[in-house]
Amino acid sequence: MAVARFLHHLPDPPAPELLAEKHEKGYAALNIMEQHLGARDYFVADQYTIADIALYAYTHVAEKGKFDLSGHPNIRLWLDRVRERPGHVAKGVG
Repeated sequence: MAVARFLHHLPDPPAPELLAEKHEKGYAALNIMEQHLGARDYFVADQYTIADIALYAYTHVAEKGKFDLSGHPNIRLWLDRVRERPGHVAKGVG
């Protein structure tokens, strides 16, 4: 997802097949995350860990890479749970 996001912000558009490849791999990762979160609230030991922080970093800005999370309700609920954690800092990410 990170590479797709980067490519969408380049002044010259990348080759469509490169973007398609990055989106295919990104959605594959999102689908695994969605399935995993179907049975738990967080990624490891059903508690908030560094794994959630790491995965949140790019997942919460997925739309900037042209990823649509509307078909991933478990991920959207997880994003909300992470945002609600004490100490969460909502900063804009370019």
